[in-house]
Amino acid sequence: MTAIDRIKSVLGPKGWSEDPAEVSPLTSDWRGRYQGETPLLVKPASTEEVSKLVAICHEVGIAITPQGGNTGLVGGGTPQGEILLTTRRMNQVRDIDIGNDSLTVEAGCVLETIQHTAAEASRLFPLSLGSQGTATIGGLISTNAGGVHVLRYGMMRDLVLGLEAVLPDGRIWNGLRGLRKDNTGYDLKQMLIGAEGTLGVITAATLKLFPKPGEISVAFTAIDSPAAAVALLGHMKTATGGALSALELVPRNALELVVQHIPGTRDPFAEPHPWYALLEVGAARPGEGREMMEAALGEAFEAGLIRDAVIAESEQQARDFWNLREPIAEAEKAHGRAAKHDVSIPVSKMPAFMAEATEAAERMLPGVMIIAFGHVGDGNVHFNVARTEPGAGLDFAKSTEPVTAMIYDKVAKYGGSISAEHGIGIMKRTELAEKRPLDVELMKAIKTALDPRGIMNPRMIFGS
Repeated sequence: MTAIDRIKSVLGPKGWSEDPAEVSPLTSDWRGRYQGETPLLVKPASTEEVSKLVAICHEVGIAITPQGGNTGLVGGGTPQGEILLTTRRMNQVRDIDIGNDSLTVEAGCVLETIQHTAAEASRLFPLSLGSQGTATIGGLISTNAGGVHVLRYGMMRDLVLGLEAVLPDGRIWNGLRGLRKDNTGYDLKQMLIGAEGTLGVITAATLKLFPKPGEISVAFTAIDSPAAAVALLGHMKTATGGALSALELVPRNALELVVQHIPGTRDPFAEPHPWYALLEVGAARPGEGREMMEAALGEAFEAGLIRDAVIAESEQQARDFWNLREPIAEAEKAHGRAAKHDVSIPVSKMPAFMAEATEAAERMLPGVMIIAFGHVGDGNVHFNVARTEPGAGLDFAKSTEPVTAMIYDKVAKYGGSISAEHGIGIMKRTELAEKRPLDVELMKAIKTALDPRGIMNPRMIFGS
């Protein structure tokens, strides 16, 4: 019996597929940049099934690419000849502990389901991003996802209390401890968070929950520049006593793309402005959020930090405001190909970086459109270079490679990171090796120790 036959046997007829209609959509990434192939799609329904199939792969040296919701942007979940392991059948909520403010779920649980489960228990799971209707918690943990509420609640790394994972030799590591204090040596779960499936398969997680705000107030403001957004951030953090949960920067060209390509969207203002900031404040009691938002924005207007502002009058209007920010990537995709750069910069240096990188990119490629948006509160800039006219093809992607190198040099100059929340995957592994060679050397040592046969997502981060 071949290894593939053994894997099929331990998973049963529902646990694998070779049907092109089912496999093909999972071997191409969301952006359409990477097209892969796999000899077998495996669909385990339990941690025990993952353990059995990984043990077989370890024994015979078959490589595995784990995949969650296939919403990644750096090629991390696209197989190139490896067995493709999807966790989508592992989607159960195992436990919710209100007294401990924790929730234990399987890796294939969709983020939106987790948010709703928490809300039904009058709690908040604060991770929020555009792909939350598809992205799974295992993939989000594996890439240390960020989203729009990092300012107040932190990244995925900050939201995980415990993990369960299958190691590269098939053993099950059960670290599902709902503890906020555990000083027993290395924090092993942190090695798996952000490892992009290179050290094992995350099968379940215990997550932090938070009190559900009594009121959430959302405002869309018009501002002059990224520097004004940074100044507004400092003002709002102080004026709301730390209740500010999001401050998102949106340039005029991104807003225009959203209104053009996303149905049901419209510009909230009668006249155009060069930049916008979307703000969210969460308060304990009804009425407090609106009151804080009005007072803080009034002071910001008097200080010249904002040009204009609209505060949402209903939950629907709040969703409409967020729908001007969250689908920017989708609107960009509809416009055409772009060179995307998910980078982080110290917040105070964001405006200088953006101005310098924009000037250099426009000089190197005359006629390009710079779409720079993102999370002001944590310094995460999505600095994207697109052709002004839609429909840019692969030739454009090739022509932007020198611009990408320049942008990463500017990131280094300002003390930033070439990956803020999307991960390294295939896309950035060369740049990572160039910018942080000792980091890569240390990560390789950990990889070799845990996965000596190199079967877990072998091409990711620093792979060949």
